Amino acid sequence: MNYRPVLAILGIILVFVGLFMIFPILFSIYYGEDDLHALVLSMIITLTVGAALWGLFRKHRDIRIRESYAIVTFSWVVAAGFGALPFVISGYIPSYTNAFFETMSGFTTTGASILADIERLPHGLLFWRSLTHWLGGMGIIVLSLAILPLLGIGGMQLFKAEIPGPVAEKLTPRIQQTAKMLWIVYALISLAETVLLLAGGMSLFEALCHTFGTMATGGFSPKNSSIAYYDSAFIQYVIIFFMVVAGSNFALHYHALKGNFKVYWQNEEFRFYVGIMSVFVVLLTLDNLFTIYPHLWLSLRHSMFQVVSITTTTGFVTADYEKWSSTAQFILLFLMFIGGSAGSTGGSIKILRVMILLKQGYAEVRHLLHPRAVIPVRINRRVVPPNVIINVLGFTFLYISIFVAASIVMTLLDLDLITAFASVAATLGNIGPGLGLVGPTDHYAHIPTIGKWILSFCMLAGRLEIYTVVVLFTREFWKK
Repeated sequence: MNYRPVLAILGIILVFVGLFMIFPILFSIYYGEDDLHALVLSMIITLTVGAALWGLFRKHRDIRIRESYAIVTFSWVVAAGFGALPFVISGYIPSYTNAFFETMSGFTTTGASILADIERLPHGLLFWRSLTHWLGGMGIIVLSLAILPLLGIGGMQLFKAEIPGPVAEKLTPRIQQTAKMLWIVYALISLAETVLLLAGGMSLFEALCHTFGTMATGGFSPKNSSIAYYDSAFIQYVIIFFMVVAGSNFALHYHALKGNFKVYWQNEEFRFYVGIMSVFVVLLTLDNLFTIYPHLWLSLRHSMFQVVSITTTTGFVTADYEKWSSTAQFILLFLMFIGGSAGSTGGSIKILRVMILLKQGYAEVRHLLHPRAVIPVRINRRVVPPNVIINVLGFTFLYISIFVAASIVMTLLDLDLITAFASVAATLGNIGPGLGLVGPTDHYAHIPTIGKWILSFCMLAGRLEIYTVVVLFTREFWKK
């Protein structure tokens, strides 16, 4: 592998990360708090290292397949590594392990936090914490492709390595234009949610932070009690709507903005996505009715919020669902493995893969009765190529394998079984809150240091769809 173009692009990524630190600096100046020096110093360090790497290796742009996977994986690592500096330098998160965990959780849109008292942090740090969500939601590589045409022929390889879903969908023939379109759609929808949250009574700071957490399906909130703090039906319904939007394929939103609104219901994945959430909303509403909530509409609102939040892997909460029945908690744990649509900012296995697995399983059953029949798997009336089916089967196997292996390690760290399983499910699926000691009212501060690094790896692997990270651990990747 040629490390020079890898270092050059990592330099670009660090420059982007450093430049975006100007926004939390502005909030720090406005509120006059003590995090200004840490943010300014972090920006200087990040920009300096990024510019140095780009300056030294900018002539090397020959990006092949191996370099593309290394660039994408290490981009998220260095972004989290340098993004953690404001927390460490300010002293609000003095442990670098904790700061890296928090920042990796931000960039990968996981939303798992080590903070016991979130509201203790100054506004600048809280804004940076949420901004990492928004940058990571659509992807920092996609952002670089959208802004700078510097990546040459490696653009498509980087796009495929980072874009979520079994198939990287191009909206336009040119990768740079596709990246721009994705970010424009992302920004326009974010603006719409911000305006509605302002109308619901949030300040600009709060509206932006919650918009970043919603559109990235991340879940960081500047409030200790998350969305429950506001106790507002309007705010909850606005966030529910935009969580559904963020968990949908952004290609659909692109076509809708061009006037084709029928594209949603014509899309089989979107129908399945809405259908599966609707079924579990009904089940949880009935299960919580009278036992947890006194009337139907209250039960419906909170049940809908948690089902949508977990399915889209956002992780916002309006209720302590650990007080719900075992059936309700099991349903939420099950939904942690479903995830959003392909091409969304959601994590986990993804709706499209679940559909392909179900249809392939049904096809195999039919094949037992008709051994000579050719029974193709179809999505949106199109035959799914065999290589995509193999990709999905391999992905699911690796996903479950990592889940099992990481869960075993977490149990070795003296965590109880529920906490161990839920912490891995919540980080590998980029969800955030889990069950047990990492439930909706808890945090990850008590997880041992080794466990935090393992869970940070799970966040990275989950966000980059397993293959992009796992390929770096193969012998063939490093062989000439």
